[in-house]
Order: sequence, then C-alpha cells, then structure tokens
Amino acid sequence: MSLEIRPLQASDQQDWHRLWTAYLEFYETSVSDDVYRRSFARLLGDDPQDFNGLLAVQDGRAVGLVHYLFHRHGWKVENVCYLQDLYVDPAARGAGIGRALIEAVYGAADRAGSPDVYWLTQDFNASARKLYDRIGRLSPFIKYNRK
Repeated sequence: MSLEIRPLQASDQQDWHRLWTAYLEFYETSVSDDVYRRSFARLLGDDPQDFNGLLAVQDGRAVGLVHYLFHRHGWKVENVCYLQDLYVDPAARGAGIGRALIEAVYGAADRAGSPDVYWLTQDFNASARKLYDRIGRLSPFIKYNRK
C-alpha cells in the first residue's frame, strides 16, 4: 500500500468534506454550510494566521486529514503549533496513518521554527489516546470554555 501525506488542494473539496463531516459526527457536532465553505477556503489560503490542511491518500483514496495552525504564545518567542483536527477513516485505521499525519505536522512545525505542537481530545477517545500516548506527552491542563 502506498501512503502520501500532502497539502490540501482545491480539487480535494469533496473528499475533505466527507472526512471532516465524519470527524465532526464522531464528536457529536456539526457546522453550517457557511463554516464548511469558509473553512475550506481558509485551509487553501495564504494568510499565515489561517489553518493549514494535510490529506492522507492511500492507494489513490483520501483516508485522513489534519488541520493545524501557528500562533503566538505569551511564554515563548517562537510561535506554537495547534493541531486542531485529526481524522482517519475507520476502514483505514491501524495502518499508521494517524501517526503519519501527526508526524507531518511535527515536520511542518520544525520547518517553521515552532518547537511546540499541542492538541486536545475528549477523554472518551480511547483508541486515539493510545496513539497520542506513544507520540505525545499528556498535559496536566484542564480546558474550560466560556459560558
């Protein structure tokens, strides 16, 4: 099997939509058509504040995605990298695709001079956390949201 991790392209919109929808459904949420449209446009844009997107293509089929962005941090001179969304089609899991996507973000962060990459997941996401425990370090922080 061949695996390619590459930047999103305009021609990927249908595959990206399918994968991101499945990701959102896993987290029991959805977004409006306007958010889909704007998010994809931002992923393809050249504003350094916008998200970046990578697609995992296995044997010619899009099977995974990752979104990440760089932002300033009050405790560091360098930007940090936030990995916001990571998804691999359930039929393709167990083949190292999630790891490859995370490592591709690590590589992008290294090239950008950003020493820190971080992400969040829900505590019930046990299968993903098995990977995260191997490739990352669990933080003691607890996240709060505005009421």
